[in-house]
Amino acid sequence: MDSDSKPGFIERLTSLLLREPEDRQQLMQILHAAYERNLMDADALTIIEGALSASETRVTDVMIPRAQMDVIDIDDPLAEIVPVVIEAAHSRFPVVDGDRDNVLGILLAKDLLRIHTEENFDLRDWLRPAVFIPESKRLNVLLREFRVSRNHMAIVVNEYGGVAGLVTIEDVLEQIVGDIEDEYDFDEAHDNIRLDSAGRYRVKARTEIEDFNEAFATDFSDEEFDTVGGLILRHLGRVPKRNESLEIDGVRFQVLRADSRRLYTVLVDPPRIKPLGEDASG
Repeated sequence: MDSDSKPGFIERLTSLLLREPEDRQQLMQILHAAYERNLMDADALTIIEGALSASETRVTDVMIPRAQMDVIDIDDPLAEIVPVVIEAAHSRFPVVDGDRDNVLGILLAKDLLRIHTEENFDLRDWLRPAVFIPESKRLNVLLREFRVSRNHMAIVVNEYGGVAGLVTIEDVLEQIVGDIEDEYDFDEAHDNIRLDSAGRYRVKARTEIEDFNEAFATDFSDEEFDTVGGLILRHLGRVPKRNESLEIDGVRFQVLRADSRRLYTVLVDPPRIKPLGEDASG
C-alpha cells in the first residue's frame, strides 16, 4: 500500500481500539466513535449494543407474562386444540393440567400435521419436555443454553415455583437484533388491525391514524404524526416497554411487542370504542 494513502478499515479500527477501555461506558464511547468515523454502520452498532445489554438483562424483563400465555389443556380434544393453534399462530404451546402452574410439556404445532384421526388421540403422546428457568437468569446465559440444548422455549418460574411466564429464543434474539417477523406474523396490509381470541384488538404500530380512526370511531389528529406508533411515542416522549399500558383520549393501549429501539404492536381494549367493522351508530 502506498505510504501516502489513507489507512484501511482494519488499521483505523485497530488504532481506535488500542485505547483499552476501563469499563463498559468507555467501550461504548469507543464504539460510538467508530460509528461516527464510518468504521461500522448503524445496524452493526445496534447489534453490538444489544449483545452487551443481554448480559445485564434478566429473563423477567422480556418474557411473555403468565396471563398472556397461550396454553392448551391436557384434556382438550383435538377438535378444540386445532382452532386454538391456528388462531394463535405460534409454533410451540405449553400444555397444562388444569392450572398454569402445572406445565406438563410443550406441544409443537407441526406435530399436529401428523395426526390424521382423533380416534385414540392422547395429547400426552405428543408432548416434548418443558424447560424451566428462574426469573433472574440473564439473557446471554439463556441464549447459550438454548443453543446447546436446541430448545426454543423455556417456562419461567418465580421464587415460589409458580409459573411467571415463558420466553422463546426469538424473544432473546429480538433484544439483540431487533424485532424478528416470520411467516406467522400478520404482515398483510388488511391485517394491521386484528381481533384476537381474547376479544382485544392487535394493532400494528405502523397503522395509519386515519385507518385507526375509521376502525374505532376515534378522532386522533394526524397532523403531527401519521401512525399509531407515532401517536404513542409522542404521548410518552419515549419508546414504551413491553406490557406497558397507557390511555390516550379514553382509548387504552397495552404494548404487546417492543424493543429498546422500536414499537411494533399494541393491544387495544374494546370498551369505549366501536367493534371493528360496525358502523359508528351501531
